[in-house]
Amino acid sequence: MIRRIRSLLAASAVAVLVVTGFVSSSPPAAHADSWAPISGTGSTWSQNALDQWRRNVGENYGMTVNYSGVGSSAGRRDFINGTVDFAISEIPFQSNPEDGSQPEVPRSGYAYMPIVAGGTAFMYNLKIGGKRVTNLRLSGAVVTKIFSGAITKWNDPAIQADNPGLAMPDRSIVPVVRSDGSGSSAQFTLWMSKQHGDIWTRGMTSQFPTPGNGKAQNGSLGVAGYVSQDYGEGAITYVEYSYAVKSGFPVAKVLNSAGYYIEPTAPSVAVALLQAQINNDPNSADYLTQILDGVYNNGDPRTYPLSSYSYLIVPTQTAGIFTAEKGRTLGGFAEYVLCEGQQSATALGYSPLPMNLVLAGSEQLKRIPGANANGVDINRCNNPTFKPGDSPSNNQLAVSAPAPAECDKQGPNQCTSGTAGSAGTDTPVTGTGSGGSSAEAGGAGGAAAGAATADAGTAAAGPADAAAGLGDAVYDANGNLVSGSAASGGGGVAAAAVSSPFTLAEDGWKAPQWLMLAAALLLIAAIVLPPVGFRRMRSNTAGKR
Repeated sequence: MIRRIRSLLAASAVAVLVVTGFVSSSPPAAHADSWAPISGTGSTWSQNALDQWRRNVGENYGMTVNYSGVGSSAGRRDFINGTVDFAISEIPFQSNPEDGSQPEVPRSGYAYMPIVAGGTAFMYNLKIGGKRVTNLRLSGAVVTKIFSGAITKWNDPAIQADNPGLAMPDRSIVPVVRSDGSGSSAQFTLWMSKQHGDIWTRGMTSQFPTPGNGKAQNGSLGVAGYVSQDYGEGAITYVEYSYAVKSGFPVAKVLNSAGYYIEPTAPSVAVALLQAQINNDPNSADYLTQILDGVYNNGDPRTYPLSSYSYLIVPTQTAGIFTAEKGRTLGGFAEYVLCEGQQSATALGYSPLPMNLVLAGSEQLKRIPGANANGVDINRCNNPTFKPGDSPSNNQLAVSAPAPAECDKQGPNQCTSGTAGSAGTDTPVTGTGSGGSSAEAGGAGGAAAGAATADAGTAAAGPADAAAGLGDAVYDANGNLVSGSAASGGGGVAAAAVSSPFTLAEDGWKAPQWLMLAAALLLIAAIVLPPVGFRRMRSNTAGKR
């Protein structure tokens, strides 16, 4: 009798587990040993987001996703050589590389899948009277002249004109550029060549030439690390906004076409990308690549002009080290990235992908051998930029993006609010004008970045994070790491991350959670009730005696 009760309870528990999806082939429910490990290399621009996502899927779903940020150019080369399962880049394969090398032609089929949007920011280290400047403003022409070597002093009249509220110091500018081939360099130089081609005459290049008084450093962590050191005072670099947020340093507000100096927050990037054009020809080798001319010249006053997104380059055929088993993992990871993964983008200093890019990415996901042939279920996609019933041309972040403060408008006044990692630290007026706060616009600048700084400290903490510990890393005057951790800066593939994942607030218990609780109670009952019943039977027998 006892055995029969125990068997029935155990069978009931197994049945409940099957219903809840614990015995399932869907990505969130699969066992850890059912996911083949995958490896990739490439972009450091999007690495902070990627490292957070791979921690999440490793901790929550048992996936092993290895990644090394070696630069977009190196990542594309690794993909061509078949030494990785995927790559990440901000620009597509180059048919005519600017260094004169052979055209970049992969040996097997591939596709581009958007993974995260963001702003290429200008992180800097500057003080006036011993106090850190946190509210620098720069026009596009001035930025271009700084990185082309035409402006070499912080008190240049053109910089002073952008910053009426600051008495700019007589200090040399040190432009810090990428020494490796990078998508960040390509994006930045493309913008300069399109918007200020009379100043920047080199066109788009992944290999940034070092200005006469500049410094060249490897990777996003390298350039951000140099600027953040004490010897980096006077330095400025171009890097994804996320790195400035995480290192506790400000970024320059850049003048947009509407005449406002704007910070690259998630909403300002979302607004800008509403004017992005996308190659929608599925027969084109560059399907889903971005055309950003409309972004650069977007007339919305909330726009950050250097906004773009990054690509996951995925195989569409099994070849070399890539198998259908790996494709199943890559497809599951890609599905997570397009939906739930976008929830952590804002806190990490990025902007989550809108619905049109999620839908387009879903089509690319279907082409991966072994991946979910149905792609993303858009009605269950937990992405913060859209809700059920939204149009693909809509973006919730853009809809709710606040207008800029009046003191962010080009003119005699200058907002004193700190940006990016310096949010909450105002800079006193040392020049003319009455100053003002960006918070007057409802948190478009400092308030949003401040929340991102606080959240990113929690969401991105962990030993495997490529940019974690910027404050602990110490570099010499040439930018070489002398102590601390630079994480994933070398040529090898980084180990799988194992730290705590980013967690989302639950909307309350749904059927699966209740069924899981029922299963647990049944299992407990299967263990506890038989001994209790046996003791009662023995007691009754003894009483009869």
